[in-house]
Amino acid sequence: MTTSDTTLVIGATGTTGGRTAARLTAAGHPVRAASRRATPVAGAQPVRFDWYDPGTYDGALDGADRVYLVPPLGDPDPAAVMLPFLRQARAAGVRRAVLLSSSAIPAGGPGVGAVHQALPELFDQWAVLRPSWFMQNFTGAHAHARSIREHGVILTAAGNGRVGFVDADDIAAVAVHALTDDRAPDTDLVLTGPQALGYDDIAAIVTEVTGRPVTHRPLTYERMRDRLAEQLPLEFAEMLAGMDRAIAAGAEDRTTDTVRRLTGRPPHSFREVAERELTRGG
Repeated sequence: MTTSDTTLVIGATGTTGGRTAARLTAAGHPVRAASRRATPVAGAQPVRFDWYDPGTYDGALDGADRVYLVPPLGDPDPAAVMLPFLRQARAAGVRRAVLLSSSAIPAGGPGVGAVHQALPELFDQWAVLRPSWFMQNFTGAHAHARSIREHGVILTAAGNGRVGFVDADDIAAVAVHALTDDRAPDTDLVLTGPQALGYDDIAAIVTEVTGRPVTHRPLTYERMRDRLAEQLPLEFAEMLAGMDRAIAAGAEDRTTDTVRRLTGRPPHSFREVAERELTRGG
């Protein structure tokens, strides 16, 4: 990738988009930082972008050679808005697309799985990042983090299942490689941290790091679904609660070497992230 190439980062103020934009600009790559309000992002050109407003597409794509795609949050059928945008992006000259998906969703699966399946047909250069659950779910603005801060509890339907939780900084590091390396991965990449942890383990580490007691309270699938449906569309709440149920059955009990292989360094542990983000007022 030359310094004349420009990356459109969708969700440039979000958890992975913000980190990806920051890494790209720090390395000298031009970035168009897309968000609904064209929020200023250091070192980047802010542009307005809304998945549900096709009138914002042309302006956001102007001059972009590649794109980092964060799907619309909470939409059970993101392909309905993403595929028309991607066709327009290809016509506008975008050559490489890197999609943020999930370790729980394969190509052709529910939600963003349909976009994953279509991506190789739309772009010669592509990658799908399939990270496990974010470590930042326990340190940032996620419902788990709020529940930890306000009630000292983590609520899941995951039982004793284990997850290879991954640092959003590591996701962004892989995203930058996928966007800028001379050869695109042209595959999907499952991203995890260095070890699989249960939610009881997470609660214990947060307790040790912060000095505030935190416990994990298991819920049934139905109770978790209903809690989520209080703030999310029912279909999306069912999908998220179903992912917890899959965790309980062992679906996410794995680790991969993807972060080390692409970045040349090991992924961060949850304790490292907790000490970094929870001891500074998190």
